[in-house]
Amino acid sequence: MRRRALALAGSAALLAGAAPPRPQPIRPDPSMPYEPQLAEALVHPGRAEIVFNDPAGDPRRPVTLHAYRPEGWRADGRVVVVLHGAARNGDAYRDFWVEAADRHGLLIVASTFSAKLFPGPAAFNNGGVLSGDGSLRPPEWRGYRIPARIVGALRDAGLCTRGRAFLFGHSAGGQFVQRLVSTEPTGAFEAVIAANPGWFTLPMLDRHFPEGLGGVGVTAAHLARLLAFPMTVLSGEGDIRTDQASLPREPVAMAQGPNRFERAGFYMRAGEAEAARLGLPFAWSRVTVPHIGHDGAAMSRAAASLWFDGHLPPEPVLAEWARTGHGAL
Repeated sequence: MRRRALALAGSAALLAGAAPPRPQPIRPDPSMPYEPQLAEALVHPGRAEIVFNDPAGDPRRPVTLHAYRPEGWRADGRVVVVLHGAARNGDAYRDFWVEAADRHGLLIVASTFSAKLFPGPAAFNNGGVLSGDGSLRPPEWRGYRIPARIVGALRDAGLCTRGRAFLFGHSAGGQFVQRLVSTEPTGAFEAVIAANPGWFTLPMLDRHFPEGLGGVGVTAAHLARLLAFPMTVLSGEGDIRTDQASLPREPVAMAQGPNRFERAGFYMRAGEAEAARLGLPFAWSRVTVPHIGHDGAAMSRAAASLWFDGHLPPEPVLAEWARTGHGAL
């Protein structure tokens, strides 16, 4: 009944020319199994939101899942897990993917890591790997493990049958995704895009995390897997500003270049050089997006086109997106 009332309210709002009301996050009953509650929350087409109390993670730090299920969704369809930027706005990032979801039959699940529960870059961008005193937190509590466990929960709920999902993150979420791939198993993901990260963790074991991969349990074998993983770094060609408050300016970030676009090139060169030094395969790729700057909406649409159309949109379309964009973090 509650869902029907919300649907009727949304229809009335659309007829009146107003935006439909956003769904309130469902807080699951902890005394009941989570997966049936997740399945019920996402049973109907459209938007839904539910809190995810990661059973294997930090019980004090749940995330909110902002989902969109298209009409005609089938459990064998493709799932996209989306990571927001510094604004912690998973609902907005979910909405950036709705058009692609309807066109390609995608289930979108964007998570919000609230600033209250995951304060600052250390807890979100850097995955909560280190405590304030620099010691390692329990590995299972790393934020980087949450996306794979979300995919597992969707599968256990019967919402999807594919073994792997697509993973996208922009800005701070791009840092999150790049560091997840660098430090964690990637078996839950069939494709990964890190879009417009502010700076990068380098594939070097002799530099301490988050500058490099030293001191967090990454081994030479894991480094080899990282260099051979087909991660895509997606860079807006207009993401060259140096005056944005959100641009990381710590010395290790500035050493990679004056802006996000240059830092992406630095990272790719560092990965290629490390692979050559070690005699290892190198499978990363970099795709640059003409006209687009630090815009989460435009970069989300560009990523969807790259993955599911097989190419970027035409330049006139990208130029229009840049003209009308809002630079969402």
